[in-house]
Amino acid sequence: MELNVLKIDGSESGKKVVLDEKVFGITPNDHAIYLDVVQYLANQRQGTSKTKDRSEIAYSTKKLGRQKGGGGARHGSLKANIFVGGGRVFGPKPRTYDSKLNKKVKQLARFSALSYKALENAITVVEPFTMEAPKTKDLLHIVEALKAGKRKVLIVLPENSYNIFLSSRNLPEVKVITVNEISTYAIMNANSLVMVDGVQDILASRVNC
Repeated sequence: MELNVLKIDGSESGKKVVLDEKVFGITPNDHAIYLDVVQYLANQRQGTSKTKDRSEIAYSTKKLGRQKGGGGARHGSLKANIFVGGGRVFGPKPRTYDSKLNKKVKQLARFSALSYKALENAITVVEPFTMEAPKTKDLLHIVEALKAGKRKVLIVLPENSYNIFLSSRNLPEVKVITVNEISTYAIMNANSLVMVDGVQDILASRVNC
């Protein structure tokens, strides 16, 4: 797949790049994408939910009434779960939701997501650029000039650029990441993908790695 490299004002720079078919032209594997997205979302969970069981409630352990003859159930403590303020039965405890996924499956999922974006003609390649200072308005003008769309734009940089990242923080529909941070979820969650020239070569170098 061949794409024109654009300038930040939206005009053509005269350069063309060829996207590696092993990264952007494979037959997408939906199940691999599903597994990778599920793992990513699971790993974002904190797992800090916690409730107290009856052994942790600070109530008196005095028996409420006699064992028999009271005309009701045989209660031994206010800590029982049926009382207001009592302990919870089978409540959540701190745990980890982290899961592991085979490296090759993750790579297949990521390349499948990139191939979907290529099939949808949702990939734009822009020549390398910098920003002298964080300026949200300037970055918004760049996104509009590239005609990347008004919904969920993912900008992928070959290396970290602090000013570009800061400029995107007030744009809810624009996310800036480096190529090392790219994930299947980030790709599939975006409507369009803007890659700075050079990112495609880094991704191609990771085939079979």
